[in-house]
Amino acid sequence: MTVISLKDVHKNYPLGKTEVHAVKGVSFDIESGDFISIAGPSGSGKSTILNMIGCIDTPSEGIVTINDTNTSDLKDKEITNLRHDVLGFIFQNFNLIPVLNVFENIEFPMLLGKNPAPKDEREEWISHLMEEVGLGEWKTHKPNELSGGQRQRVAIARALVTKPQIVLADEPTANLDSETGASIIELMKKMNKEYGTTFIFSTHDQTIVDIADHVIQLKDGNIIENRRTQA
Repeated sequence: MTVISLKDVHKNYPLGKTEVHAVKGVSFDIESGDFISIAGPSGSGKSTILNMIGCIDTPSEGIVTINDTNTSDLKDKEITNLRHDVLGFIFQNFNLIPVLNVFENIEFPMLLGKNPAPKDEREEWISHLMEEVGLGEWKTHKPNELSGGQRQRVAIARALVTKPQIVLADEPTANLDSETGASIIELMKKMNKEYGTTFIFSTHDQTIVDIADHVIQLKDGNIIENRRTQA
């Protein structure tokens, strides 16, 4: 089932008196349960595409649909609901809240919805996720007491806590050493298989590209390769 579709998507940015064409007529589909890598060097347009899928940015031309809904037609409140109910986000800088502990950082998105789950249900699910990401004993620790890999594990649990259909990960291993990065990728692949969550990566990390089951390669805002693997 197609969950995301980009059709002839362009994105232009003004730069002084000129215009930068960051994305140039890109089209592709993402299926439910994909573990997809949008890869390419800096400036290739991968983060721009991820931002448009995440409704952080809008296309200059073309259509981005999520679950058959044209995201450009959504009002601000509908975009907020989409981000809360359908999308999860993982950032390269973790974006954890310094004054909250591990449990509270993971719980935070659950408190933003219109009808938060009862406290006991939240605690049970968060405790399960903390065990899944290997942080069961770090519940009360603050982000500054964690390693980079541990912080990213918190970020993964936080992205999954609302049980999103789709998780967007922008360079999730960029600030990690190669060994820690590999373990984080394995963890996300495990979550992909266990929960059927669609993972979409913006990355230049070859390890993610190698393990992905769908690879989009970009160069200068154009797709130069779109392939599915048997991974």
